[in-house]
Amino acid sequence: MSARDLKKKILARKARVGVVGLGYVGLPLIEAFNEKGFDTLGCDVDATRVRMLNSGRSPIKIIADTRVKRMVGSGRFMATTDFARLRTADAILICVPTPLTRHREPDISYVVETGRTIARHLRRDQLVVLESTTYPGTTVEELRPVLEASGLKSGRDFFLAYSPEREDPGNPKYNTRVIPKVVGGEGRTARDLAATLYGQVVAGIVPVSTTQTAEAVKLTENIFRAVNIALVNELKVIFTRMGIDIWEVIEAAKSKPFGYMPFYPGPGLGGHCIPIDPFYLTWKAREFGVATRFIELAGEVNQAMPDYVVNVLADALDRRFAKGLNGARVLLLGMAYKRNVDDLRESPALRLIELLEQRQAVVDYYDPYIPVIPRTREHPELAGRRSVKWNPRGLARYDAALICTDHEAVDYAALVRQSRLVIDSRNATKSVATGRDKIVLA
Repeated sequence: MSARDLKKKILARKARVGVVGLGYVGLPLIEAFNEKGFDTLGCDVDATRVRMLNSGRSPIKIIADTRVKRMVGSGRFMATTDFARLRTADAILICVPTPLTRHREPDISYVVETGRTIARHLRRDQLVVLESTTYPGTTVEELRPVLEASGLKSGRDFFLAYSPEREDPGNPKYNTRVIPKVVGGEGRTARDLAATLYGQVVAGIVPVSTTQTAEAVKLTENIFRAVNIALVNELKVIFTRMGIDIWEVIEAAKSKPFGYMPFYPGPGLGGHCIPIDPFYLTWKAREFGVATRFIELAGEVNQAMPDYVVNVLADALDRRFAKGLNGARVLLLGMAYKRNVDDLRESPALRLIELLEQRQAVVDYYDPYIPVIPRTREHPELAGRRSVKWNPRGLARYDAALICTDHEAVDYAALVRQSRLVIDSRNATKSVATGRDKIVLA
């Protein structure tokens, strides 16, 4: 089968699409292809996740069981831990994590190991697309040599491309199907094949000249957000000292129809992209002798926010009750990195608990999406901790409630009414009319 035959197969929706990594990126992606009539194969190393999917249950709360049951019921979806089945796929899309090491350097081990696994089963005329966020050059400098260890050559025997994921978990307005897809390939044929494939399921395709360009696009998007969040976090600290409400400032500023885009402060950055992606570029920039001072400064500001929030809490306790954090009982509201999701990756809540307990506070947490804290790389000591049950009448036993994540399911009016002190780092209590004297914005 030639590239022309593969393209015809894609256009006829007879191609089989394999997705490696069935998490927040891979699962919505494979669902999109399944709904358009493609035969789909999902591969994951997590056997529990695979069993759940094949039985019609979703491992992710933001994706309902009914959606998974629909995929399974179509007869065109199967999840497996047997990566040898990838040989039956015409296109293989890689959606695996790309975290940072303890030294804040890129960890592309998941990409490399996935590439080695694929290489053992790679066959001629397959399209391989990397979606994981990474530094420019990863696709051709790291993934290609691993795949070519199979004896097959990119551009001759198989086709290699990069198309960055653009998922926003928990955002009902933007899903996989409506977000345009940036596509870069190693050569025009690879790019066109990837563009043809994604063009069957998404609203628009944005082709770029190389895989390196596509990789840079993804980093640029998230660095833009990280820098602007750092700016507004710094403004929050400044304006708070001046007695000015940063949230009121933003609401007024965003009325300007041009030249301004609202970003919002918080207790720190979380998630799989914004806290990580800037450091991928700063690391790669060193190879070219370039300093990324602006990006690194933004990272420093954002990383300092949990300390700022804890200090605000300590000062408020001292002013209100003439006591410090030592021995104070604190209820932390929200462990997830953003509202209405069950994703804990890089959540500032983990750092907040660490800082509070270092100062001898007694900390509980409540999160309807995360009943138990899973094991994480940076905070393994918190694994197994359980959320308390929501009980407004029990809030009075805490010295303070600290809002880290503004889940919509929380009754903030009851929280303010029953709590002794509320530290709100997300402006979640903005619509609460009574008891505002208890609220301290952080």
